[in-house]
Amino acid sequence: GAATAGVLTTVIGVGLPIVLRRLDARPARTDDAVDVAAAWAELAVCLEAGLPVAAAVAAAAESLGGSTGVVLRRVAGLLELGADPTDAWRTATDDPSAAPFARAAARSAATGAALARTARAESSRVRAALTDAAEARAQRAGVLIAAPLGLCFLPAFLVLGVVPVVIGLAGEVLPQW
Repeated sequence: GAATAGVLTTVIGVGLPIVLRRLDARPARTDDAVDVAAAWAELAVCLEAGLPVAAAVAAAAESLGGSTGVVLRRVAGLLELGADPTDAWRTATDDPSAAPFARAAARSAATGAALARTARAESSRVRAALTDAAEARAQRAGVLIAAPLGLCFLPAFLVLGVVPVVIGLAGEVLPQW
């Protein structure tokens, strides 16, 4: 009992700091691409329904808990406070998920182009990228599944299909020499 307690104390004393360091070193939570695509679609719907841009961005950011949600909430707050839309959207260009839309939104604020159409296009672009990635994974899975089957069936084919034919032909050809 005492030896077990000593071992457990040593393991916990050495392992706990390592685990805590790894937890601290983990990157900040990022948003899932599906959630980001849904947020862009929600933003487009809100804008098409006539909500102000700040309220629409805040509504779309509610479902995002990672860095993209934080960035969009910051943009919504700046817009609600009356900041210049170009400057507000410029704060979002550092986030990889929000950067393409933020650049388009800054241009939209400067030129007056429709922002809902841009949000819908960004949602479609993210969904298309997700579809392409899923198809690539499915094709890769097909190849990875076929390799072990080939390794199993090729020797069996040789042993049960080719070798008997070769032995049968050799039995007929060798006595004639």
